[in-house]
Amino acid sequence: MSTAATIKSGLMGVCVGDALGVPVEFTSRTERIKSPVTSMVGYGTWNQPPGTWSDDSSLTFCLAESLCSGFSLHAIAHSFWRWYNQAYWTAHGEVFDVGNTTRTAIMRLEEGVPPQEAGGTSEHSNGNGSLMRILPMAFCHETLNFPELISRTHQVSCITHAHLRSQIACGTYISIAVSLLEGTDSLLAAYLQGLRLISSIYSSSEYASEMPHFARVFSGNIAQLPVEDIRSSGYVVDTLEASLWCLLNSSSYAQAVLKAVNLGGDTDTTAAVTGGLAGIHYGVENIPQEWIEQIARKQEIMDLATRLAKKL
Repeated sequence: MSTAATIKSGLMGVCVGDALGVPVEFTSRTERIKSPVTSMVGYGTWNQPPGTWSDDSSLTFCLAESLCSGFSLHAIAHSFWRWYNQAYWTAHGEVFDVGNTTRTAIMRLEEGVPPQEAGGTSEHSNGNGSLMRILPMAFCHETLNFPELISRTHQVSCITHAHLRSQIACGTYISIAVSLLEGTDSLLAAYLQGLRLISSIYSSSEYASEMPHFARVFSGNIAQLPVEDIRSSGYVVDTLEASLWCLLNSSSYAQAVLKAVNLGGDTDTTAAVTGGLAGIHYGVENIPQEWIEQIARKQEIMDLATRLAKKL
């Protein structure tokens, strides 16, 4: 059920994970093993104060705010444009860490390309830039039937990332999030239920050529892989795999997101994607309070969750 508390848990889950990862983005796994992140720190890669979130959270909040007025791809796309050009929904009035595929798509929007046609469609347009911001779509699960929810999730991905692989990653993630929102007993049960739900859509021939890329996710055994087999790059399949691996190999919100950050690489996004699901499962009350206290604009994020809950 998408109550204000649940939406706060998801949005803050994304944001705290993101902020934990920002200072060490692009550092290696070897560096993180030597000096693991254990708390909310600042500066580092982007020279930002502790509690600063990146484009991952900004675009998540843009999507959530747009959904407060109903579903409109034009409104969502415009909010992304405002983020890029006007620093809308940024932590400190500054845009940093913009993905190339997202930047190109926003430039296409400026040229008048329709939102559903703006996103990159090439094999090389499969960064994690739509997966990192897609979580708010899950909160619509009570007002839409499942195929329609996934169709809209695909459309929202296409604003920036239109390749089928990126769409499937987003749809799979949302399906697992919906299973958590519907009260599935455990993280493992939610993961397996999410796979069952989405398989009813992705078993069609339209998706057949892409599904081999998701073989490890759809095996149901992603958690059993050794850490050496988990990649934490900016590639969307790597991010989906890594986030599920961290989630399923943890027993608290803090453990899940710190595990994600300490994989190194695309630390903020791996932790944001992990944190969205972990937040929903464990609840905002189980996200360390000292981390939430440091988050930029935390009250505005909480208020956004309340507004979205009232509209759904």
